[in-house]
Amino acid sequence: MKTLIRTAATVAALATAAVACTSTTAATPPEPRTSSLGAIRLVAYTGCDDLLSGLREHAAQRVTPYGFDNVMPLTYMEDSARSVTPNAKTSTPEHSTTNVHEAGVDEPDVVKTDGDRVITVKDGVLRIIDTATRKVTGSLKLTEGENGPGVPADLLVSGDRALVLMRGGDIMYKRMAGFAPQGDTRYVLVDLSGQPKVLSTIKPQGSYVDARMVGSTVRLVTRSQPDITFPEFKEDVSEAERVKRNQAAVRQAPADAWLPKIEITDASGTVKKDSVKCERVSHPADYTGTSLLTVHTIDLAQGVTAAGTDPISLAADGDIVYGTGSSLYVASNPRWWMPVVISEPAVETPATTPSTGDAAPAVEPTPTSPPLSGSPTPGSSASSSEPGAAPTPTPTVPPEETEVHRFDIGSPGAPSYVASGKVPGRLLNQYSLSEYDGHLRVATTLTSPDGKNSSSAVYVLKADTMARTGEVGGLGEGERIYSVRFIGPIGYCVTFKQVDPLYTLDLRDAAAPKVTGELKITGYSAYLHPGAEGRLIGIGQEASEKGRTLGTQVSLFDVSDPAAPRRLSQLFQKDSGSAAEWDPHAFLYWPKTGLAVIPLTQQTESGGLVLKIDDSGVTKLGMIKHPGKDEYQAGIERALVIGDSIWTLSYDGIQVNDAATLAQQAWIPLR
Repeated sequence: MKTLIRTAATVAALATAAVACTSTTAATPPEPRTSSLGAIRLVAYTGCDDLLSGLREHAAQRVTPYGFDNVMPLTYMEDSARSVTPNAKTSTPEHSTTNVHEAGVDEPDVVKTDGDRVITVKDGVLRIIDTATRKVTGSLKLTEGENGPGVPADLLVSGDRALVLMRGGDIMYKRMAGFAPQGDTRYVLVDLSGQPKVLSTIKPQGSYVDARMVGSTVRLVTRSQPDITFPEFKEDVSEAERVKRNQAAVRQAPADAWLPKIEITDASGTVKKDSVKCERVSHPADYTGTSLLTVHTIDLAQGVTAAGTDPISLAADGDIVYGTGSSLYVASNPRWWMPVVISEPAVETPATTPSTGDAAPAVEPTPTSPPLSGSPTPGSSASSSEPGAAPTPTPTVPPEETEVHRFDIGSPGAPSYVASGKVPGRLLNQYSLSEYDGHLRVATTLTSPDGKNSSSAVYVLKADTMARTGEVGGLGEGERIYSVRFIGPIGYCVTFKQVDPLYTLDLRDAAAPKVTGELKITGYSAYLHPGAEGRLIGIGQEASEKGRTLGTQVSLFDVSDPAAPRRLSQLFQKDSGSAAEWDPHAFLYWPKTGLAVIPLTQQTESGGLVLKIDDSGVTKLGMIKHPGKDEYQAGIERALVIGDSIWTLSYDGIQVNDAATLAQQAWIPLR
C-alpha cells in the first residue's frame, strides 16, 4: 500500500526533547471555569488530570510515523512604524524611536536610544554610547566562550533597565524564522545605571516568538512542544505500526511533558526552577495538543520579582505577534506542506477490486491546518494502483486558515486569555492585523490547493469574542498581498503579480467593509507608512509590465480622496534592494523635517539612502556610507535622529552624520 505523509517544507525544524517526567495531579479538582462569548467557549483546565487527558488525546491525533509535525512556519518580517519622542528634559536632545506598529507599544530591536544614550547589542555584547561625547561608556558580554558572534539578540529599554532577548542557535534563525531550537532562548535583565550588569537571567522552555512593551511592562511570547521520547524503529516497521506506537508514547506521557519550564538566575547566581501550573493553561475549542504558547510578564521597573514572570499558557501555535495598549494577539499561519508518497509492501485483501487511482499528485507548497473530516490522517492509506491494496478516498488538501488568539493585557500582572478566531487564508505579517473601535481587522491571501489561483480579503472580527462580523473580498484576483496598513477606519492593501493595485478600504461599518478606490501602477510597495495628512509612503520595488523587479522605489501617494488614490512622486534606484521592504524597523521617517533614511544595497555599494519626503514629492538628498570593503559589514541596518544628527548602525560600527549636510561627524567602532 501507499501511505500519505504530511511534511513541512520550511527552512528548519524544531527539536523535540527526550525527557520523561512524572505526572502531577490535583487532589480535589475545582469546577470547570467557562465563559460563553458568542459562539466561542473558553475553557481553562481545572487541574493536571483534566489537562493531561485533553492534551494526550489531541496530541495523539496529530502523531505521524516520525513523531509530531513539529515544523514552525516562516515569518517573513518582524515589523513596526517610527514615532517621535518629545524631550523628556531640556538637556535631552530630540530623538526618534523604534519604528513601531502601534504608538505607545514598543517592539524589540537591535538598537534603542533615549536621546542621551544609544544602547545596542551585537555578537552577544551590549554597549552603551553617550550621545554627547559619542564614545562607548559601558559594555557587557552576555555570552560565554566563542558563542557570541552570530547570536541573534534584540533589546527593550525602560529607564535604566534593558531586557536583552537572545535566541541562540545559528544566525539563520534571526528575524526571518523568528525562533530558535528549544532550550536556546534567554532573556537577560540588565542594569544600565552605571557600568552595565546582569540583574537576572530567564531561561524559558521553548522558542522565542516575539515581545511587546507597554510602559515598563514587557509581555514575552514563547512556543514550546511536549518533551516526549518516541520509540526508535527498524526499517521493516510499517507506517501504521509506527503511528500506533507513537500514539502510545503520547498517551503515556506525564503532564510535565507539556507544562513549560522556566529557570531564573538572580545576580548572586541563585537558580530558581519552576513550571507553568496546570490551572494556568487554557485551550481554545479546537487545538492540537502539540504546542503551547506561553506569555511571560516582566515589569522592567520592578525587575523579576518573587512571582517570577507570572506565566500563563495556551494550547495553541503562534508565529506572529501584534499588540495594542490593552490587547496582545498571537496568530498562527497555516503550515506550508506538500504530500509525499511512501511505498510499502502491498497488503492482500480478499474480494477487493484493484483501485485505478493513484495518490494525489504533489502540488505547490500550500498552507494547511488540521485535516478535515474525511481527509487522510497520519497512518491512513491513500489510493493505490497496486493489486490487492484497499481503496481509500483520494486525499485532499486541508483548508488554508489562520488562527488568531487574543489576550487581555489591560491590567497589571499576568494577561488573561480572551478568545480565539479563524479566518481563511494566510497573513503576511503583523501589519495584516489591526485593532480599532472594538474590532480586529485581518487581511489574508487565500491560495487554491493547486497554487494557480489566489485572492485576498479583509475580515472584521469582534475583539471580545473573535467572531466574524464583516468581510470584503475579491482583492487582487490571481495575486497575493505584498503590504497592508490600517490607519484608523481606513485600510490600504497592496497586491501584486505583474502590476500593483493599491486598494483603499472603508472600514467604518464593521458589518459592511468596502473597497472605495483602486490605483494600478507597475511594481509594488512592500511596506506602507503614514506620511503627512492625506499622504501614504510606500517602500518596495519597481517592476516591468511583465512583473520582473527592476530596483528599489519609494512612492508618495495622495490618499486624501479614498475613491481616487494617486501617486504624486516616485524615486527609483535601479538594480537595488532595501531591508526596509521586509523589516520596517529599518525605516526611519522624521515628520518634523520630512527626513527619511532606508538601507540600500546595490551591486557596487551599500549604505543609507537619505531622502526628503514632503507633501508633494520624494527627493534624494544623498547616501551615507560606512567605512569597510565588505559590503555586508558596511551595510546600514538602522538609522536614528538624535538632535541635529543622523546616527546609522552597521555590523562594524555606528556613524554620526550632520542631518543637514550629511557630513561625517564621528565613527564609533563596535568590533
